[in-house]
Order: sequence, then C-alpha cells, then structure tokens
Amino acid sequence: MKRASVILADGRELIYFGDSAADAAGYADQRNLTSTEVSSQVRYDRLLGEWVIVASHRQDRTHLPAAADCPLCPSAGGRLTEIPAPGYEVAVFENRFPSLSAGTGRCEVVCFSEDHDASFADLSISQAETVLAAWTQRTEVLGALPEVEQVYCFENRGQEIGVTLTHPHGQIYAYPFITPRTGQMLAMSAAYSQDRGRNLFDDVLAAEQADGSRIVGQGSHWTAFVPHAARWPYEVHLYPRRRVPELPGLTQAEGREFCELYIDVLRRFDQLFDGQAPYISAWHQAPVRAGRDEFALHLELFTVRRAAGKLKYLAGSESGMGAYTNDIAPEAAAATLRRAR
Repeated sequence: MKRASVILADGRELIYFGDSAADAAGYADQRNLTSTEVSSQVRYDRLLGEWVIVASHRQDRTHLPAAADCPLCPSAGGRLTEIPAPGYEVAVFENRFPSLSAGTGRCEVVCFSEDHDASFADLSISQAETVLAAWTQRTEVLGALPEVEQVYCFENRGQEIGVTLTHPHGQIYAYPFITPRTGQMLAMSAAYSQDRGRNLFDDVLAAEQADGSRIVGQGSHWTAFVPHAARWPYEVHLYPRRRVPELPGLTQAEGREFCELYIDVLRRFDQLFDGQAPYISAWHQAPVRAGRDEFALHLELFTVRRAAGKLKYLAGSESGMGAYTNDIAPEAAAATLRRAR
C-alpha cells in the first residue's frame, strides 16, 4: 500500500495512504498553528488494579462543528484544515488533543474518506482495504515504540456515542499499559489453557460455528456472530478462522474478506432503526509483549440503541457494578440481523 508522510504546522505527523498519497503529500500545511499544551497523566487504581488516563486539556477540543468548518475535510477554497491536501483517500495524523502524551503513548486520528457525508458502510471494498492497510501499518509502527504495551484501533459513530466530529473517522490509541478488558481475556485464556489444554478463543469460535443460531454471516476466512453472552442488544464479533495475534498477521485474502463481511454487517446495523445506528467498533489485538501465542485478533461491534428512539443506558447495575443486563436475547438479535438487508 502506497503511503507518504508530512509534518503539520505544529510538528505533528500526518500520513496519507492510497494511490494518491504522494500527490497529497506535496501540499504543505499553511496554517499559523501553535502546539497544544498537553497535560496527560496515567494514574493507577490500586483497588481495581487498573490504569486511568487523566487528560484535562481535552476540555477545549473541537465539538460538533458545522460541516463547513469540519477539520477532517480536505483543505479547499481557502479554508485550511487538519488535512493540507485538496483531496485524499485515507489520512492518519497525531491527535491535536490527545488523551496520551509523548512518552506515555500516542493517539492518532484515522480519516476513512474525504467525503464528509460518507460512513464506513458506504466505502467500496478497495477503500476499506486502504483503511485496513492503515490500521495494520500503524499497529506495526506504534507497537515498536518502547513505551507502548497495546495498540487499539476503534471507531465511534453517532452523537449518542459522544463523537465530537461527524466526518467518517476512527482513532488509534497506543497505550503504555495493557487495558483491563484485554487483561481479563488473557487471564481467562491462561486459566482455560491450564485447565483444558486448549485455546479459549478457538473453542469460543468453534462453539458458535457448531451452534449456528447466533451467526450473522461467514466466509472462507471470517465468521461474524452475536456472542452467547452479549452485553449489548445488538452486538457482533468478527473472528478470523485462523488465529493470529494482531492485524499484521492477516493475509491479503483474509483482509479482503474481512472488509466484505464487515461492510455487510455495518449495513445490516443501519437497517435496524430509523436511521444510521450509533455504534462502537473495536479491534482487539494482543499486547505488544504479552499473551501473543494465545490471544486471538477479533473485532467487536455494538450499538448503544436497543430500539428506534431508545438507548441502552448503562445505569446502576452496569455502571456501578459492571453487571450487564441485556434487553434482547442474542439469538433473537442474530435473527434480526440476518433478516436486515
């Protein structure tokens, strides 16, 4: 995949991906931009054994600007944005208001398309492959930083999720610690392996394939299913049939089929309600230096909406105790998604 990088006016890096990358990199950032004062800290919760990021400087970040003022659109017509070029395919740049500061990690923004009104579900397969190539390359580069323990690629879509920019984009966090969710998976996987002598992720996928009632779609390389104990009303996990620890482990054929299946699932989500479904899409990858032999790369997708006009709020049980209650049986959710076209 072709790529080219430039340095923005305040010293941050921007990388273009795609056939037009070299041409896009020929445009310099013309803004008179000063560096953002970053005051990020990572603090340890001794009761839970978890890390918490404190980033008070993010209170002043850009919040839901009008389309004409979108900072992720190409620079054009005299309006200068975060993207200096007048057009691009996929662009990745260091977040101007990062949760993690230099030395403790890195936060990046991934622009999926120059089209402000598009969504990931609108992308062609080749466009989605360019995004996948960007995720893969950034996973390799960020995972090589000495302070980074885990790389997390994700997308938030919809104001109900809390997005501050509506342009189609995602983010990448390179954490200086192993996240709680991944740590729990690794602990369960290690215990399962010691007890049964098999891989937990492999057996979870095999059980879903054998049952079949929660499968939403599958191909030669990937399976998409609603998990047996889904926390969210509509939640789909996408697993490659061949276990790999992270995105760089995928073959070209596996990558292409993922894009085909993922776009299909996203389009099904958009048929569930009266309009686009708000969602979080999360890549789960092995940490940089732990659990790489047993962890299985997979993507988890879920919406916070349970019905048209109704949200699934994380109320007392979920937020206070971490004990989820699902309003829809996973088998019923899978059947609804299979019917959605």
